[in-house]
Amino acid sequence: MMRAEHLIEEDDERRGLEEEEDEEAQVLGRSFFSSSSFCLLTLPLGLSASTFCMEKAVCSHGLFMMAPNLWDPSTKTLQRPLRLSDGTTSLPVRISHPPNFASLHVIVFGADSLSLDDRRAVLAQVERMLRLLDKEERNVREFHKIHKAAKEEGFGRVFRSPTLFEDMVKCILLCNCQWPRTLTMARALCELQFELKCGSFRCLDAQADSSDSSFFRAEVDHFLPKMPKEMESNKKRGARKVYTSWASKFARSETELETNLKLSTNYDQSRQHLQSEGKLKATIASSLKECNSSQLLITKDEVCPILDINFPGDAAFDSIYKIGNFPSPKEIAGLDEDFLAKRCNLGYRASRILKLAQNIMAGTLELRELEEVCNGASPSCYDKVVEQLKEMKGFGPFTCANVLMCMGFYEIIPTDTETIRHLKQVHATKSTSKTVQIDVEKIYGKYAPFQFLAYWSELWHFYEERFGKLSEMPHSDYQLITAGNMRTKLINKWTRTL
Repeated sequence: MMRAEHLIEEDDERRGLEEEEDEEAQVLGRSFFSSSSFCLLTLPLGLSASTFCMEKAVCSHGLFMMAPNLWDPSTKTLQRPLRLSDGTTSLPVRISHPPNFASLHVIVFGADSLSLDDRRAVLAQVERMLRLLDKEERNVREFHKIHKAAKEEGFGRVFRSPTLFEDMVKCILLCNCQWPRTLTMARALCELQFELKCGSFRCLDAQADSSDSSFFRAEVDHFLPKMPKEMESNKKRGARKVYTSWASKFARSETELETNLKLSTNYDQSRQHLQSEGKLKATIASSLKECNSSQLLITKDEVCPILDINFPGDAAFDSIYKIGNFPSPKEIAGLDEDFLAKRCNLGYRASRILKLAQNIMAGTLELRELEEVCNGASPSCYDKVVEQLKEMKGFGPFTCANVLMCMGFYEIIPTDTETIRHLKQVHATKSTSKTVQIDVEKIYGKYAPFQFLAYWSELWHFYEERFGKLSEMPHSDYQLITAGNMRTKLINKWTRTL
C-alpha cells in the first residue's frame, strides 16, 4: 500500500474565504485557477528523506522537459496538471520541497477541498513521478553502494510520468526522431487533450454570446469520428476525407484560440484575479489561522516564504492552462488515426499510440497489473514484463528498454545513435549499430542490475558539461539538446565549452 494512503494531512480543513467561480476555469469544467480555491497537501518523504533532492529528482531525464511538465528554475518547483480519482478531472499542481523539510508541499489549484480518494490519487502520482516508493529508495541506496560518483553527485532517481501510459507514449515519441520534434509532439498531444476536454465539458457555454461561438460549436460537432460501426472496415478509405474537414477547423493557430477565449466577458477580470498574489497569500494565511495548529504539519510562517513566487498567474501556469494535461487512453482511443497523426505531427507513431490506447480500453492490456508485476522485482517478473512489452506493436528494443527503465528495471540500456555517439566521444570505442549493445555491456555491466543508471548518470553529466546545468536552462533552449550540438562546442550564456 502506498504511503500516500497513510500520510494524508487534513487539508480539507484549509478553506478559501471565497466561493465564486472563475469564468476562465469553467473552460475545463470546474474551478481551475481561482486564487481563493486551492488545497495544500503534504507528502512526507519517509525513507527517502536522506537521499532526496527535488532538483536532481526532476531534472534527471529529458522527460521532465516534455509537456505538460514545467520546471521553474527560479523556485525549483515542478508544475503540471494531475488527474483526480475519477481519472477524468485534471487540476494544476505545484510541487516544492521547502528547505529543511522532510516532506513535499503539493498545492492543488482549482478546489478548496478534495476528497480522500482525490488526495490519494494526487499524491500517488507525485510519488510515482519522483520515485518516492520504498522500492525505489532501496534501488537508490543499492546503486550508490556500487557507484560512488553517482552518490557524490546525488544521482539515483530518474524522473518519470505520473502514469505508465504517459511514459509508454513518450517512449514512443523518443524513437527515431530529433529531440526538438519529440518536444513538439508531446506538446501537441497536450494541446489536443485541451481541445478534447473543451468539447467534453461544453466549455463553449461561456462563449454563448460571443460572435465567434459558432466556430467553437463547430469544433465540438466535428471533432470526434462519427463513422457507423458497419463502416469501420473501411476506415482507411474514408479517413482522409474526414480529416480534410477537421483540418480546416483546426487551422487556426494557438494565438487565435487564445484570442477567442479572451472574448469571454469575464476573461480579463479573471486574469487580473489570478495575478493577485497578495490576495492568495492572505487567503492561505487566513485559512491556516482558522485551523487547529496541532492538526497542521505546516504553519503560516512556513508557508508564506514558499509562496513568495510568481503565483499562480504567471506565464508558467498560463502555459499549463493553454495546453492541458497529457491525454488519457480513453481520450485517444476513439480518435481517427489520420487525424491524430496530422494534428500532432506523429507520423507512423499515431497508429502505435492509438493501438496502445485501444488495447488498454479493451482490457487486453492491464497497466495496473503490469506495474504490480513490476513491483515483484524478481527475475521471473522481469521476464514476464519484457515478453508482454515485446508482443505490443511499436515496442522494439529501444522503446522497450526505456519503458522498463520507467517501470524501475535498469538492466537494459536503450541504445540508439546517441548511445553510439556517446561511446565514441567519451569512451573512444568504434561502436556501430551492430556492436553497441555488446559495448555498453562491457562498459556498464559491472554495475548490474543498475546498468542504465550508471550509463545515464554519465550521459547526463556529459550533457551538463556541454550545456550547463539543465535544471537552470530556460524552456526555450531545450530544443538545443541535439546530436549536432553534442559534437560541437556550443557557446551561449547558458552553456560552456568542454
